[in-house]
Amino acid sequence: MLNFEELKSFLNEKADQYNSPDFIEDDPIQIPHRFNVKQDIEIAGFLAATISWGNRKSIIKSADKMLDIMGNSPYDFVLNYSEKDLDILQDKSIHRTFNGQDFAYFIRQFNKIYKENESLENLFKINDQETNFQHAIERFRSRFLEPEKHRSHKHISSPYKNSSSKRIIMFLRWMVRKDKHGVDFGIWENIDQKYLSIPLDVHTGNISRKLGLVSRTQNDWKTVEELDVAIRKFDENDPAKYDFALFGLGVTKELL
Repeated sequence: MLNFEELKSFLNEKADQYNSPDFIEDDPIQIPHRFNVKQDIEIAGFLAATISWGNRKSIIKSADKMLDIMGNSPYDFVLNYSEKDLDILQDKSIHRTFNGQDFAYFIRQFNKIYKENESLENLFKINDQETNFQHAIERFRSRFLEPEKHRSHKHISSPYKNSSSKRIIMFLRWMVRKDKHGVDFGIWENIDQKYLSIPLDVHTGNISRKLGLVSRTQNDWKTVEELDVAIRKFDENDPAKYDFALFGLGVTKELL
């Protein structure tokens, strides 16, 4: 086992190694990187993050399909779609359990949000006394999702139900984190990256346990918060940079 300073040095080194433009090529973050307009980046990023489970090549292919449907102009499509455009989606397959009905639902909800807000950032503000995005995600869910139960609700996980909310936490890293390496966008100026958590999946979870950063065996919200405590000791101002280290070590199987 490494001592604190050795582990910090190791993780900093790995964060720098994997946080590079090369990372973009094989990752769903390549989808929003195709755009320059803030709202295009947000919509493309949110959709790509929402379907980010399974094989990464498959995720990117499915995200390509959604962009094609939107004419590769997500913000314009969200503001100006016709009901006929959405009717055509109803029977389409998009990605695993995220189908055309879900895609149409998300487009409608985006339309409502952007008619009232310039940016999705407005829906994720952190309140005083909050230490992470748990409550902000729930506030977002209550704004984005209709009160009536709908099959699409399952695609935006709830920390209040102890979900790790991996995909939305990943989206938040993309939008909030200021990154000199050019991977994360950092286009949300009014939210501090110190509140970010690690998107907890099989890779980051397994490596975190192997390095003694967490003791819990489930990948749930309680483990997200346990990992928050550990990684913020290494860098309280930019904790999410360690996602690159943990994910990279997991994908490459370097520690096995």
